[in-house]
Amino acid sequence: MSGLMRFGGVQIEAYEHYQKQSFRNRCYVLTANKVDALTVPVQQGTHHQPIRELRIANDQNWRMHHWRCLQAAYGKAPFFEYYAPYFEPIYQKNWTFLFDLNVELLTICLKLLQLRIPLNLTEWYDKSAAIGLFDARSRLNPGNSPETYVFHQPVVYPQNFGVDFVPNLSIVDLLFCQGPSASDVLRAGLRE
Repeated sequence: MSGLMRFGGVQIEAYEHYQKQSFRNRCYVLTANKVDALTVPVQQGTHHQPIRELRIANDQNWRMHHWRCLQAAYGKAPFFEYYAPYFEPIYQKNWTFLFDLNVELLTICLKLLQLRIPLNLTEWYDKSAAIGLFDARSRLNPGNSPETYVFHQPVVYPQNFGVDFVPNLSIVDLLFCQGPSASDVLRAGLRE
């Protein structure tokens, strides 16, 4: 989200090949006992498949698991009752493509953060970004260490569990815990 705020407009890569072990189908949330990964399962045979064509493996009950995990982790968070109605329908819909789910979640998060950032989807894949564009495609990976963060430096805010701050969780952690102040927290951590 910080990258979107920093540049004010983005092109979402719609034709790259799916990359395993990436944020494309996972996020992290803080539960009572640990940081939990919410992963959307994808169908087998994803090697060299464009992200727009990647199908979700709906034979697994991931939607109910995700929603129950969010309820358990954030049900008592200060802003859960206000923002949950935006997310619950996402987990009631039977999604076919991972890309469509991700665009819908991104659109909802931008709305809740009150950010008017235009999202443009690419129409083909270019190995190199056009001159003047910042290419962040390979910069956002779960394995990156804090020293490599390009867009932000995490800002401490009160979370639902524990006394130690856990950085780089899903944006839903920030929304459910900080509500309307979430965009201010993001702005405070922007890197120039």
